[in-house]
Amino acid sequence: MIEQQEQERSRQVDERRRRWGGVGLVGGFIAGILFFGFFPGLPHVIDWGAVLVSVGVGVLVRWGVRWWVGR
Repeated sequence: MIEQQEQERSRQVDERRRRWGGVGLVGGFIAGILFFGFFPGLPHVIDWGAVLVSVGVGVLVRWGVRWWVGR
């Protein structure tokens, strides 16, 4: 009985980490693109470098969110 409850709780935590990790990835990507598109002083051009950096920011945010939720 206790093992089933622990497994259920573990499954819920994993599901929550996955959901919020996706939200973090998308949010970080959008924040990176907006930074490169609208920050004063930068050329307002979204090129492949900006896209790759934004994906990297999204991955870092995803990692941080998954760590935060799993604590």
